[in-house]
Amino acid sequence: MTVNVLLAGIVGSTAYGLSREGSDIDRLGLFAAPTEDLHGLHAPKDSHVTTSPDRTLHEAAKWCRLALGGNPTVMELVWLPDDLYEVRTSLGDELIGIRSSLLSAKRVRDAYLGYAAQQFKRLYDRGDGSFSADTRKRTAKHARHLRRLCHQGFELYATGRLSIRVDDPEAYHRFGDQVAADAMLALPMLKHFEQAFDSTASVLPDQPNEAAAEAWLRRVRAQHYDPRGL
Repeated sequence: MTVNVLLAGIVGSTAYGLSREGSDIDRLGLFAAPTEDLHGLHAPKDSHVTTSPDRTLHEAAKWCRLALGGNPTVMELVWLPDDLYEVRTSLGDELIGIRSSLLSAKRVRDAYLGYAAQQFKRLYDRGDGSFSADTRKRTAKHARHLRRLCHQGFELYATGRLSIRVDDPEAYHRFGDQVAADAMLALPMLKHFEQAFDSTASVLPDQPNEAAAEAWLRRVRAQHYDPRGL
């Protein structure tokens, strides 16, 4: 598969500083479909997902729509530490440059807390912890995600910045192990951050700046237009 990758890097547990021996390495990126392909009867595929290696690529327009909605997963891509980028183009750097304009208070709050609540539901639905070692391992992972989403989402909401690498990774692993044994131990953290969001004035605007994303996307389309293909 050959695509015009604009920005790509290592995300997930490796980026967070939570990986251990045997952890998968997850990659995320965005690409530009040839502009002439967008004019045909059938739209080109807007995501490519592979395993071995684990990689997800979103087409530029889809990535923008997800980011404008506050999606925590795609948002990581434009806040990675420099050493985790594997592809950086001029258009990718432009996107990093406008990352703050894609944010809005309500969408960040709803997305991050919503994802965290989903993780808690997965924990709660698994019962009292009397399940297999493999299931306990997955449950601990969901608990770590819940903690990370709460901390990162609140940081983004309160400061307008997103730290990808977590503070004190071992605390996340301890939390995961504890919650794997008793899912209800995660509930106080979720409630704490719900209250923290509600009692904190965000630095983010009420609405994202869609015009900035639109202008960037049009530059992408202009650079990837080849009339000879028509």
